[in-house]
Amino acid sequence: MIERIFEGFLVRSRFLVIFSVIFSLIGATVLFIVASVDIAKVCGVTYQYYVHHADVDLHTDGVALIIGAVDMYLIAVVMLIFSFGLYELFISRIDELEMTELKDGGILTITSLDQLKDKLAKVIVMVLIVSFFQRVLHMTYNSPLEMLYLALSILALGLGLHFLNKGGHH
Repeated sequence: MIERIFEGFLVRSRFLVIFSVIFSLIGATVLFIVASVDIAKVCGVTYQYYVHHADVDLHTDGVALIIGAVDMYLIAVVMLIFSFGLYELFISRIDELEMTELKDGGILTITSLDQLKDKLAKVIVMVLIVSFFQRVLHMTYNSPLEMLYLALSILALGLGLHFLNKGGHH
């Protein structure tokens, strides 16, 4: 009898995951809003540059804001995938998701913890790549060797993406 009560408690304790799901969704929503505001700022800077001929470095400031927004969108996607995955793994299958066109191998369909980890890893790698390029925008290059390092780092990122995608097809 004690074993049955404990097992029932243990099974119901999986609902604690709902806190992670809810707060991940809240975090994703906030990040989507913040990134969208950054895109609106780019529109404002572009308007000031072309209409009022404001003294703004549109290429540096605008591109940096857009890359930052893409970075935040990607992190928001990580949070969404994480919340969907936790919910499906620990709470219940999402019935409405299974009735939509997203059900067949979609990014939100999670059937195992390894699958969740793989999907999150791919998006996190993309976040790191976008963050890298955001930082590269603000660097100054003083020697040809620094330009060579930049080229080698971009090559390394490209190779990493190639092997990441190659590994996902098997």
